Amino acid sequence: MLSDSFRFQTHQTRKMGDEGRTRITNIKPAPVSSSQPACLVLIYPTGAQMGRRFTLNGDALIIGRGSDCDIMIDLDSVSRRHAKIERRSGKIMVADLKSTNGTYVNELQVEEHALSDGDKVKIGNAIFKFLSGGNVEAGYHEAIYRTTIIDGLTEVYNKRYFLEFLDRELARCVRYNRPLTLAMFDLDHFKQVNDTHGHLAGDYVLRELCRRLRGRIRKEELLARYGGEEFVAVLPEAGHDGAMDFAEQIRKLVEQEPFEFEDEVIPLTISVGVATIVGESIDASKFIKMADENLYRAKHGGRNCVVG
Repeated sequence: MLSDSFRFQTHQTRKMGDEGRTRITNIKPAPVSSSQPACLVLIYPTGAQMGRRFTLNGDALIIGRGSDCDIMIDLDSVSRRHAKIERRSGKIMVADLKSTNGTYVNELQVEEHALSDGDKVKIGNAIFKFLSGGNVEAGYHEAIYRTTIIDGLTEVYNKRYFLEFLDRELARCVRYNRPLTLAMFDLDHFKQVNDTHGHLAGDYVLRELCRRLRGRIRKEELLARYGGEEFVAVLPEAGHDGAMDFAEQIRKLVEQEPFEFEDEVIPLTISVGVATIVGESIDASKFIKMADENLYRAKHGGRNCVVG
């Protein structure tokens, strides 16, 4: 999957006689006021840079992997000069600079696009949220909060929030002597998707998988990305039989409808491990291990199956 070890830099040139000298500085989160009406906030991938804010002033900004870019993104999926952000006729425009992997706004590939408050801009594997207008400060804090609980790529809950939710449901399971189920699943042979179709196709598959599954999750349940291509579903008050039915439904949902990315059909399956307890007092790590061991059995039992 993606590496978290990428960096952003700005470059400024000052005239000194007949020579220009480039000064390289790390960007730090900048304060936003009414005089700074627009910014980009990094929301994916996770890591030390997530949540970083880039204020958009009057000058055009070049985004890319090259050392001469205004915003430098050290990811292989990013072209040396990937995209340009500029103010034009009162609008802030993003324009693709004939990049290899394209520039996307709200998951649609664009050559040029006028940005609106809340838009998501995808540059290679990096995702930014665009904020503008009088609500920039509130929008920034909301975006930062979401990065603590939501996976920026798939828009389901992240591992941190899952662990907090599971702890609460385990306590509730004991208190009321009710069943609780944890289903762990991952995509079979997902590495082949990245190797054959590229990481952008892999990102699409993960997003589309979660889009399909969100419709099967009730409001009292939880779907989260556990890591890489592995996901979890917490099903409060779901007994073993009902949980196995749920797992089989999502397995069929993935198997029966192939994924399609840029006119390429990508058939995929998932393996699922299910663990159910009823009023049992165990800690989260032990419960997770129970589901993970069943997932391991599913993977080594032929894949594309449910074990529980």
